[in-house]
Amino acid sequence: MGKASTRPQGLAETAAALDAGTTTSAELVRTALDAIEASASTLNAFRVIRRDAAVAEAAEADRRRAAGVRLPLLGVPIAVKDDTHLAGEPTAFGCAGDFPLQERDAEVVRRLRTAGAVIVGKTHSPELGQWPLTGGSAFGHTRNPWSREHTPGGSSGGSGAAVAAGLVPAALGSDGAGSVRIPAAWSHLVGIKPQRGRISMWPDPEAFHGLTTHGTLARTVTDAALLLDAVSGNHTGDLHRCAPLRASESVGADPGRLRIALALKVPFTTTSARLHPQVRARILAVAAVLRTLGHEVTVADPDYGILFGLNFLPRSMAGIHDWLHRLPDPALADARTRANAQTGRLLRGLPLRAARAAEPRLRRRVGRIFDRFDVVLAPTTATPPVLVDAIDDMGGWATDKTITAACPYAWPWNVLGWPGINVPAGFTEDGLPVGAQLLGHECSEPLLISLAAQLESEMKWHEHVPARWW
Repeated sequence: MGKASTRPQGLAETAAALDAGTTTSAELVRTALDAIEASASTLNAFRVIRRDAAVAEAAEADRRRAAGVRLPLLGVPIAVKDDTHLAGEPTAFGCAGDFPLQERDAEVVRRLRTAGAVIVGKTHSPELGQWPLTGGSAFGHTRNPWSREHTPGGSSGGSGAAVAAGLVPAALGSDGAGSVRIPAAWSHLVGIKPQRGRISMWPDPEAFHGLTTHGTLARTVTDAALLLDAVSGNHTGDLHRCAPLRASESVGADPGRLRIALALKVPFTTTSARLHPQVRARILAVAAVLRTLGHEVTVADPDYGILFGLNFLPRSMAGIHDWLHRLPDPALADARTRANAQTGRLLRGLPLRAARAAEPRLRRRVGRIFDRFDVVLAPTTATPPVLVDAIDDMGGWATDKTITAACPYAWPWNVLGWPGINVPAGFTEDGLPVGAQLLGHECSEPLLISLAAQLESEMKWHEHVPARWW
């Protein structure tokens, strides 16, 4: 833990350096690949490292630049998560087994390539993205750049660790119950979970029955928004769609004087969860900064109701069931994964149909808070980062209790499909990062991004980076 003296270049800075001719894609990509490989035995952020392919793609990006081609991310090294199809690479989604090479890119990868990005590799995820820690029998533990004993979060923990460590300037993750926002919180990053349908999930019409969307992780709001712009858009087969958005145009825009609900109450869970005092203190500090910026911050909680979780469970468990049967050998999966898939099989019928039918009613119920407020401010997690082995060798019920106690705040916005952004909220007394969520109504990314950028201008979280131990 600690602070390094040098700050890695961000996404916008890297693209600007390439535009100015002060570096080349070949230099940037080789540096990224060298750092990824050097940190593999300690930080352990990547499942797939594309050295030969990425070096060739970087050389082609430099040739295109020399020929006068200009694209937003031409030649910039980027990472994607292990749940995302990348032609010529396996999609293991954190699982053990001998996976086939994918024949086609996912739509989100196609859009990255269209923007000119060079994808250097695929980052670790826990099995089927189930847990807010990144580890498993297939690859061991991914560790937090701020503390090697702690997890960077999950399920997009490999992406979070890679960005926080400066291996890449930004990365894609996916968020089905906080899986972008949680690693952003525990790795001191900005993490955007956009509106459902903002980013295509193709080749799936939707992911985890509407719970999951791709999202972006970066050190600054500008970088997270720039990557969001590059990957936003729809495929003809998408079940959910959004109107086009230029997220980066909201950076620096005046959000106006906002009414902000400070929501500290834990949404209803079947297990015990309490807000850690040091996390609470950091969220209150963010609220204080918002007040100094002229916003009205009032303690108020969305009305989730005790049945809200019953909407999440069938969709998440059925999604695990769907994915388990894509695996080359489901018997290699963790016993907890197989048990969750069996639960999902049982819930696929009437419970799943009822959950989907109830979603509009839940949106109206929770949405009433936006009659009084513009934005909800909440903790992203209830605790600081947990130890990397916190759920190793646990049974299913003990695992559920542990992860719910740590991360009870993020999942409701996945049920609703609405956008949220994690912003760094500072550090505990032990130097561990924690985060705060800015949560909005449907398609409110421009407002959330402008508010997050305003906070960043005051809190300057991007100036703090971890000391290098890997």
